[in-house]
Amino acid sequence: MNEFLPALFSTQGFLLGTLVPFLFVLTVVVFVHEMGHYLVGRWCGIGVQAFSIGFGPELIGFTDRRGTRWKLCAIPLGGYVKFVGDMNVTSSQPGEEELDRLSDSERKIAFHTQPVWKRAATVFAGPLFNFLLTIAVFAVLFMTFGRSVLEPAVAEVRPGSPAAEAGILPGDRFVSVDGAKVESFADVQRLVSGRAGDAITFVMLRDGRDVSVVATPQLSEQEDALGNKVKIAVIGVTTNKEVGQPRHITYSPGGAVVAAVEATGQIVERTWLFMKRFAVGREDKCQLGGPVKIAGMAGQAAKLGFEWLVQLAALLSVGIGILNLLPIPPLDGGHLLFYGIEAVIRRPVSERMMEAVYRTGMILVLAFMGFVFWNDLFGC
Repeated sequence: MNEFLPALFSTQGFLLGTLVPFLFVLTVVVFVHEMGHYLVGRWCGIGVQAFSIGFGPELIGFTDRRGTRWKLCAIPLGGYVKFVGDMNVTSSQPGEEELDRLSDSERKIAFHTQPVWKRAATVFAGPLFNFLLTIAVFAVLFMTFGRSVLEPAVAEVRPGSPAAEAGILPGDRFVSVDGAKVESFADVQRLVSGRAGDAITFVMLRDGRDVSVVATPQLSEQEDALGNKVKIAVIGVTTNKEVGQPRHITYSPGGAVVAAVEATGQIVERTWLFMKRFAVGREDKCQLGGPVKIAGMAGQAAKLGFEWLVQLAALLSVGIGILNLLPIPPLDGGHLLFYGIEAVIRRPVSERMMEAVYRTGMILVLAFMGFVFWNDLFGC
């Protein structure tokens, strides 16, 4: 027992070293997402019955003067806002019988009696706030620490690599990657890392003139900053301090926000690219992980410092925002799809159709959850 307790409660142990950082990251992301739904819903005049972090039995909570129950529940793998008129935590469309049970005052503030634009705005606010959290975190980090960058110049080309086969030489400087101009070596890495197997056109500056070459990146297993084994696409070039001439960029508040928006947009772009490639079998399934993998990453980030933990929360937040915008019920994107159809045909989608689509969507969501859990525990 004396040996077990330090392993559990020390900062290197499971409780303080992994579980607490994981719950911090997940709670921040979920709270911000649900707060988006709550704030815009309230702004639209919609009544809120409950704001919950977690599912299942309530652990602690209180009821505010507006009648909203704020609570923390036992299963901390998500959360929800339950609006007046919702029959469940997914805000699915109630039937006529359920709506008839509402009083006149409840019908005025019920979610499903609101104009379609108010419902759409309330639903979209959750993912939007996730993106805003990521932008805010990056902006603070850029303003506080700045960024160190290397010039996009080649110091070494690995023999037999795609770059060597394409004719890239030491001393070359990257000008653009598939038409996208680059300003740092990190830009080149970002534009290449998710394109394994794709023929990419590189424009290189060599001896004062532009030279165009084509290289096909290959997957390479590397270790990221948190110690995870990841597979990314590379062409086999490196730089160093002598060639790359490192410089430190500082930002004003406005400049930090602009840079944060750009960085968040780049993450969104790379995530969509990964998802499209994964759907057609061109990405490694082990790159997808669930709660167990996130918990491990949170523990590693906590060891590196609080700013790393906050960065992980920002990255997870934008990922949750993108995932929720997929047009699959019961995700937010599924609701938005129905509201878009309703706006076009000027009437709600039939209850039978909605029920069938929701049932199919729920199966897809549960299947995806099962897949990432399997990856976490057995698959990778």
